[in-house]
Amino acid sequence: MVDLVTGASGFLGNVLVRELLRKNHEVCIFLRKTSDITPIKDLPVTKYYGDVLDKESLINAFDKVDVVYHLAGKISIMPGDRLSLTKVNYASIINIIEACFEKKIKKLVYTSTIHALKEPPSGIIIDESAPYCSNNPRGCYDSAKANASIEVLKAVKEGLDAVILNPTGVIGPYDFPVSPLTQTFIDYAKGKLKLMVEGAFDFVDVRDVALGHIYASEKGRTGESYILSGQRVRISELMKILEDITKIKAPDHYLPIKVAKAIGTIMPLYYWLTRKKPCFTRYSVETLVSNSFISHDKAAKELGYNPRPIKQCIKDTIDWLKETGLV
Repeated sequence: MVDLVTGASGFLGNVLVRELLRKNHEVCIFLRKTSDITPIKDLPVTKYYGDVLDKESLINAFDKVDVVYHLAGKISIMPGDRLSLTKVNYASIINIIEACFEKKIKKLVYTSTIHALKEPPSGIIIDESAPYCSNNPRGCYDSAKANASIEVLKAVKEGLDAVILNPTGVIGPYDFPVSPLTQTFIDYAKGKLKLMVEGAFDFVDVRDVALGHIYASEKGRTGESYILSGQRVRISELMKILEDITKIKAPDHYLPIKVAKAIGTIMPLYYWLTRKKPCFTRYSVETLVSNSFISHDKAAKELGYNPRPIKQCIKDTIDWLKETGLV
């Protein structure tokens, strides 16, 4: 069995590669020549260089491949990035699908997002019965991933064996490059976090999401979507877990949501001017107040998916940050 992973140098990508290697799979990775390969530089994989927007480079890489895991994408919590988000997250799937057909790939596992699904009113549990929302009002990233998921479903009707996965908020060790949430953990451990926004979200360990991908390739039913969620946690609860692990006192002060949204609206200007990595925008605030009652029962029943407790995930993340010297 030969597996190919796009986006292998990213957070989820590098962990998926590690899990595939642990299962003794032959692994190929698809990268741009400009990609930072630090997370995977010592792993025994075959490298193919190209671009998901260049179909010919994909066709060349897909030769003699059995399973394609398409993780490559662009995530942004900043406004005004519609063109690049649409190109990378939507236009690329057309090339992936055509290359799969041309090379007769046995299975495509496409990584979408929980935000690609239409969000029901708060309190109603989100599951796979929710349709993909092609015009999501929250942001163009969500819409692009939804439209890409719809293209995969169209390809299934044309004969492609494919499944779609919808992870929630992915956290955990091996976070290359550091995501906004992991940066929050770093700031907390350094005693820099004094103020938070109350809210809640469903967080899941990256290692469980990676295993969910492998289970989906083995057991996933053609044309089905599977939510890979973990545990719904309030931000105040998350801070308490960090306090228990690090013995550093959790913040006592929380911004009201209305104030947080107002500040989040103007923060992009600060990030553009300072060139600092965005961590706090209106999009991120709206995510924390969105419906985060999410079920992974389908993945549990059909794939054997079983995410670990969130406290264990956070402890492992802090330990990894210490090992790497980031904390």
